Amino acid sequence: MFKRFILWALIIGILSVVLVSCGDGFFPEASPTANPTASPQPSTVPTASPTASPQPSPTADTSPPPGVEGAVIADHNIAHESVLRSIPTEYINTARNDFHVLYVHTSHGTHVSYGLFGLPDYKAGDSSLFAITHDATTAVSGKLDLHDFYYESDPPDLSQNGGVDTLEEGVPRFVVWTRDYLDNSANADINVVMWSWCSISGHNIANYLSGMTTLMSEYGVSGSKIGTGTGKTHPVPVHFIFMTGHTEWDNNIGTGLPKNQADLILAHCQSNGFFCLDYFGIDSHDIAGNYYQAANDDGYDPDSETSYYSDWQDSHSLGSHWYYNKNSPGGDIELPQHNTQHITANRKAYAMWWILARMAGWDGLSE
Repeated sequence: MFKRFILWALIIGILSVVLVSCGDGFFPEASPTANPTASPQPSTVPTASPTASPQPSPTADTSPPPGVEGAVIADHNIAHESVLRSIPTEYINTARNDFHVLYVHTSHGTHVSYGLFGLPDYKAGDSSLFAITHDATTAVSGKLDLHDFYYESDPPDLSQNGGVDTLEEGVPRFVVWTRDYLDNSANADINVVMWSWCSISGHNIANYLSGMTTLMSEYGVSGSKIGTGTGKTHPVPVHFIFMTGHTEWDNNIGTGLPKNQADLILAHCQSNGFFCLDYFGIDSHDIAGNYYQAANDDGYDPDSETSYYSDWQDSHSLGSHWYYNKNSPGGDIELPQHNTQHITANRKAYAMWWILARMAGWDGLSE
């Protein structure tokens, strides 16, 4: 009897051990974490979408904002109607009456000229304040004298026909062409020169900067060719305005591409106090100052699929916030080449007048 009791006790003990071992950790179906059909938990940290919103404007802008002493770069900070309207009228008047401008460009350069031609028809008083001529044989009193070379020269702009890439007489071709133009007695009153870029990608920026330096040493204030007499070929000093190139669809960043080319030009101008119309900066920033590094030359960002200039124009009023660009003063309404909206060229006209006022003596601070 005692032996049977011991045997049953052993059996009961073994069964107890087995039952204890078969808890939640033994049977997979009893574990709530092992259910293959359970819904995954959402991440507590949201994943940033690379196309959700534009990146903020770079912190390393080469130009101080408007109203800061020393600003020489007419970029997206400058290219606003509010900045234009803050310029004291006396400096606009001086620029309009005293400057005779040679502007050499191809299609992309029409952003400046068409904007300048449309501005006089914008608001009350603008017809006289921003009056301008277009290739006038004789300068007209009270109007900015613009000699607008569009596809009329060889090279027709900095990036065409070897403009900065081919050396003639030891200097880039655009330098030789500018010398010939300024040395012609028919152009004796020219005192502002600006050349535009088509695609700036891959072109020789070192040649551009050195070529402009050569021209300024010859035709700038106290230049070797300024005055009358032996060796003097142009009677009045000339202001030279630098320019960056337009943006290109998702192809702006990298050696030799528009952003990097612009950085070289802007750094040179900022270091030396030279005025520059920053096409790249205006093309790549919306009105609010947001930066789109992949933007094209029509204010479209492929990363965010945003047409930031067209969207802004559609939500603002013609005649109050923007104006039609024109192909000549008082001429036909015409979109600047490569644009489907007018605000890009409006902004570049504002930037150009800002530069002219600064060259006329405005300190950039007083209003």
